[in-house]
Amino acid sequence: MLKIIIENLNQREIHSPDNVRKVIDLIHENYIDWMHACGKKGRCTTCKIIVVKGMENLSPLTDREEFFRKNNRLKSFERLSCQANLIKGEIRVKVAEENKFPHVDYSD
Repeated sequence: MLKIIIENLNQREIHSPDNVRKVIDLIHENYIDWMHACGKKGRCTTCKIIVVKGMENLSPLTDREEFFRKNNRLKSFERLSCQANLIKGEIRVKVAEENKFPHVDYSD
């Protein structure tokens, strides 16, 4: 079972019986509003997640993520939710400050 905990959305939990899934797909399927300006194509960084715990449970970096890391637009503790697959277990993440929606109530 896969599990995502979004810490600054009041510890919101997402559970999935699937084996491997894109992080953003799991988030959207659970009716959570998450930014993705390029339509989930890995062309921007608006869907990034801050990975607090469980980075080892995500797929390896994609070419697009490597590109953004080399250009200092993606830090070592960040991933693109449209590129990263949750392959096992659990991740704890946060929404980056610059990617928060004004209509969503975020917790600390």
